[in-house]
Amino acid sequence: MDIPHTLGFVLALLLAAVLVEPLARRLHLPFSAVLVVCGFVGSEAVVAAGLDTGLRWHHFHDLVLFVLLPVIIFQSALTLDARLLRHNLVPVLILAIPVTLVAAAVAAALIYAGIAHPTGFPWMAALLTGVLLAATDPVAVLDLFQRLGVPRRLTVLVEGESLFNDGLAIVAFGLLLEMALSGAAAPPAGPMLGRFALVFVGGAAVGALVGLATVGLLRWLAGNVREGVVSLIGAYLAFWLTQYLLGLSGVMAVLAAGLMIGGWRRGRRAGALPGFLEDLWAWASYIANALVFLLVGITITTDMFAERWLAMLIGVAAVLLARAIGVFGGLGVARLLPGTEPVPLGQQAVIFWGGLRGAVTLALALSLPLALDYWWTIQSIAYGVVLFTLFVQAPTMPALLRRVRL
Repeated sequence: MDIPHTLGFVLALLLAAVLVEPLARRLHLPFSAVLVVCGFVGSEAVVAAGLDTGLRWHHFHDLVLFVLLPVIIFQSALTLDARLLRHNLVPVLILAIPVTLVAAAVAAALIYAGIAHPTGFPWMAALLTGVLLAATDPVAVLDLFQRLGVPRRLTVLVEGESLFNDGLAIVAFGLLLEMALSGAAAPPAGPMLGRFALVFVGGAAVGALVGLATVGLLRWLAGNVREGVVSLIGAYLAFWLTQYLLGLSGVMAVLAAGLMIGGWRRGRRAGALPGFLEDLWAWASYIANALVFLLVGITITTDMFAERWLAMLIGVAAVLLARAIGVFGGLGVARLLPGTEPVPLGQQAVIFWGGLRGAVTLALALSLPLALDYWWTIQSIAYGVVLFTLFVQAPTMPALLRRVRL
């Protein structure tokens, strides 16, 4: 990586992003969609001028998954209302685990049948596609929820689902990718489920312990700067310990640590306005989210649309149908469970349409090794689905909210 060129290019794009944000609001477009356009136009202009951005495709996965995503996950967990999350934990977990797994399986089956090319696009390729498309990223609609005064419970359901299913999708994708590279035709259910449970739950357990240790340090070390440094160390330490040292889920560890620290902060501040720590992480998350969607635009190629347009359309249709089956079916079952407050049908429709795709989907798609013959098809489908969610689903969300009177 050419550090000076890359830094200059990224800083220029960030400046452009800040300048166009007011325009995005005036045009009623999601800021993330405008960022994608900025990234695409900026990279095309630089390349057309014969300059080098310094960025290469193999940098994007590590940058998004190991640097930017922990910031986004930790900030969301830190500010999530832990009390409201506990009250709605059953529907959140139903959305994040069984609904996500069912949606991934249904999407995989539909994409496999739609492409109908078992040699060039085998069942393992369809499973990988279904899993990486299962992770939701509602950042483009959460700001809209806040501005329009959407019920807080709906925001917790959408954001909570996204936080938990990100970890699930990353763990499942990693296991499937190992099998694909080993030449396995289909994953053995028993061993895979056992390993998945260990990685998923183990990561959360280690993250909770790191979160408790971080809370202990925060109690002892007073001062805004010290709190910021300790929280930063806690977030990345949780990720590093689980992802690299223990081979568990780093995303689940960061999520658990953020929830522990956020719950302690909320109890300590007793409903006060956000303090320095919350403002610091909001700033860091803003930068991380902006970079993610700028990178989306940078990595878009016109060849995707020219060569894989049909696969993209199949992917979009499969994801929408699978999401509908999962959300309406899963929340229909949830309302039958004792002690669970039902989710109204209008809110279910918002949860269905607000299941956007973003950072995790793109990071996983960019991590596909070239040794897999079908990597280009999966990556193109992923980009097609992400762009559809940003340029169709997110802009039409206000109309849906008005229709269901939210």
